[in-house]
Amino acid sequence: MDLSKIFMKNACPTKIGGQAVMEGIMMQGPDRLATVIRNPNGGMRIRVAPRKKPSAWKKWPVVRGVLSFVSSMVTGCSILMYSAEVLEDFEKEGPKDKEAEKDKMTLFLEKHFGEKGALNVMLYMSVVFAIAFTVGIFIILPTILVNFCRNFTENDLLLNLIEGILRIVLFVGYVAVISKMEEIRRVFQYHGAEHKTIHCYENGLELTPDNAQSFETLHPRCGTSFMVFVMIISLLLFSLMGWPNLVARVLSRLALMPVVAGLSYEVLQWAGRSDSAIVKFLSVPGIALQKLTTRRPDNDQLEVAITAMKAVLADNWNGEALIIADIAPDMTVTRRPDLEEAELSKK
Repeated sequence: MDLSKIFMKNACPTKIGGQAVMEGIMMQGPDRLATVIRNPNGGMRIRVAPRKKPSAWKKWPVVRGVLSFVSSMVTGCSILMYSAEVLEDFEKEGPKDKEAEKDKMTLFLEKHFGEKGALNVMLYMSVVFAIAFTVGIFIILPTILVNFCRNFTENDLLLNLIEGILRIVLFVGYVAVISKMEEIRRVFQYHGAEHKTIHCYENGLELTPDNAQSFETLHPRCGTSFMVFVMIISLLLFSLMGWPNLVARVLSRLALMPVVAGLSYEVLQWAGRSDSAIVKFLSVPGIALQKLTTRRPDNDQLEVAITAMKAVLADNWNGEALIIADIAPDMTVTRRPDLEEAELSKK
């Protein structure tokens, strides 16, 4: 792995980030989010929305990491739900009974909370489920499993080390398994397109598929690296707690998770703006794991990423609440006020 192609001397690091979604990409700039979804007919749908202004807490180290993590989870789940809705719209062959298409849970929530309230409930339920799944599988389960090792050793440091290694093995194994799924492979290709496009922009080159294709799919400022930092920092912090009984151990892990998330965020931000030897050393595990979570994209996928990046960078942004447009294969843009009104009615 040639780190010089990832930590590039002439690059100008930015705070632009992104997220791969189903058949598309969300790019996030200082003042707006741009989501672009590829239409099966070769066109694209683009949605540009303003970001909320950062709160005063964003200036507090570690605390801002916890807030950013929660905010990223909410935004990420929201964008994933949006991409699924757009793809469903693309697949519709004609007018259908929308009420008949809704499942029983959606109809139940809309009856009790209204359409807007139901969407919010489903969004936050998704976030809670995602956090519960992550904490349950990668934080609580390893310490429960390693509890049986107490029969073979009383060394607290060794038990914590085994727990940390098991946590990493479970996470890497999970990523390796889901990467075999066709839909996830395509998401990982879009993840690679996101990184290549950001590299291209940070190196001052014109945003074209050919230019972006010349860069690596690996990037030091990536959510995958964040998860690896979480694994490593949690191992170090949890080791300071010794090896108490199972209940106390689980509670201590849960109590320290905000601290772990906050510290991991700070390390990730540092890694994104520095190319020092220490940063490169700390970043190697996360960058290596990105070989699983990214794939080489094709030029069509890079075109989606570039479209999202250009929307984030456009100078003519006037802070409108929402812009939705369809981009035809010949790059003709048609704004969709009907979709904008429908989206705004949900908020």
